[in-house]
Amino acid sequence: MNKTDLVNAIANEAKLTKVQAKAALEAALCAMGGALAKGDKVALIGFGTFAVVKKDARPGVNPATKEKITIPARKVVKFKAGAELAEKVK
Repeated sequence: MNKTDLVNAIANEAKLTKVQAKAALEAALCAMGGALAKGDKVALIGFGTFAVVKKDARPGVNPATKEKITIPARKVVKFKAGAELAEKVK
């Protein structure tokens, strides 16, 4: 499912126009992105939790040259599925 499909699904489920559904989706994604950028968790009961975690620097190998390199530390978004979503996927 891509963003257009999601907008269409939201419009159908919530009885909104596609313009309203797109605006609602954009607002939700913006709010979630802002919260994650500040380091907050985003918990959607029944769906899952998004959190920012720090990955430490680690050794690696450049596959093209086989040269040893250091992969720098970085922050990544981690998702943990909620119980209801995990049950649906089974």
